[in-house]
Amino acid sequence: MFRPTVNDIAKEAGVSLATVDRVLNARPGVRAKTVLRVNEAIERLGYVRDVAAANLARRRSYRVAFVLPDSETAFMQALRAAIEAAAELAAFDRTAAEIVTVPAFDPTATVRALAALEGLDGVALMAPETPQVRDAIGRLAQGGTPVVALVSDQPNSARNRFVGINNLAAGRTAAQLLGRFAPRPDATIMVLAGSMMARDQMERRLGFDEVMLRWFPEMTVLPSVEGRDDSEIAAERLAAALAARPEVDALYALGAGHRGLVRTLRALGLGDRITVVAHELTPAARAGLEDGTLDAVITQDVGHIARSALRVLRSAIDGTPLDPGQEQIRIEILLRENLPPV
Repeated sequence: MFRPTVNDIAKEAGVSLATVDRVLNARPGVRAKTVLRVNEAIERLGYVRDVAAANLARRRSYRVAFVLPDSETAFMQALRAAIEAAAELAAFDRTAAEIVTVPAFDPTATVRALAALEGLDGVALMAPETPQVRDAIGRLAQGGTPVVALVSDQPNSARNRFVGINNLAAGRTAAQLLGRFAPRPDATIMVLAGSMMARDQMERRLGFDEVMLRWFPEMTVLPSVEGRDDSEIAAERLAAALAARPEVDALYALGAGHRGLVRTLRALGLGDRITVVAHELTPAARAGLEDGTLDAVITQDVGHIARSALRVLRSAIDGTPLDPGQEQIRIEILLRENLPPV
């Protein structure tokens, strides 16, 4: 089977090998008419570039960064560990990945961090969706740096792709679980969030409310209590909210702060009375499932997220296609009975 080469392209287009190389690598110094002629020759011949071989021949290396909140929640610790593990493997493919941390829920600090990364080959970002962050992503994109939104999407920006679960679907899933597990058909449900500034949490709340209104209208869903994804703050605010609303018999914890959540429910003796659905399998969430304080946990594979983000960035940098199925992050539902081994 005939496999065209760059020599065939040069001959077909009537140009030098150096000109073909410039066109393939989008380097300046070639007239528009010549670029068109080379591209037409590529199309006629059905040439498919072997990007990996070309990069190896040029000893091409990649530098990417993950910009993450400096939160010490168990989920963020697990995500950082997963990125570090994926980066070790990526180093064998000539990709250097670093983690840059910024204060949580601080768009200004995020913008400064992104500005310092201009010129890198790619950036993965987990940050609140704000106009400042959106504009900073736009500047990176204009400079040729692909950006991937991680865990929490930035859909109104110039980001290349989102890597994470469908958070609207995750919220809808939580509503179905609580609607079916709640002890009474007219249950009162409290919602514990981290911050409604985070798009992933906002989408979870929207999906949750949508299903509750449609399928469980007799249940009462209270306004969100925000714990800032901090266990101590979450514990204090949850205890106060439960004291003010003793009729609560179900709880949706859509953010972080599991240690504070589980500790508060145990201290108040509510672990057996309140039906609880939370997100992410942290050590505290696992312990809560094991002793019955939590009824279900909706989670996502942080290792898959880290590996997918690196693949997506490499694809954007090289201009190569992705396998959509490989990059789909699945929603997983865990109960006490199907907990994976530690």
